Amino acid sequence: MPLPSKENCTEKNFINKLDDWYEIYKDFLDERSVSSTTGELHYTHPRIRAAYRSLRTNLPYLFTYKNYKYLSIPNTTNALEGGVFSRMKNMISLHHGLSKNLKLNLVDYYLVNYKKK
Repeated sequence: MPLPSKENCTEKNFINKLDDWYEIYKDFLDERSVSSTTGELHYTHPRIRAAYRSLRTNLPYLFTYKNYKYLSIPNTTNALEGGVFSRMKNMISLHHGLSKNLKLNLVDYYLVNYKKK
């Protein structure tokens, strides 16, 4: 089942495709296995179940960039990952001996002063 193209990927279309996918793979997602160590039943595919649940839980937020076009929200977090967070993570790794509390203070200071010159 192909996903809708970027141009016609509306919230309603996405929800319909997600619901269709769930109906097709419901039995697969509900499979359970017996643990070899504890003997207890657990879901055989917990990561796929978690991914589906995450999509379902976050549906109200997934199309925010389309529903509020006047806010000019980017449709990816690439600018954060490559710009803000990568530099911050590098700075934290340079000071790897800091306590958790000092690292939190460093992150707070960095974010507050990120664009100030």
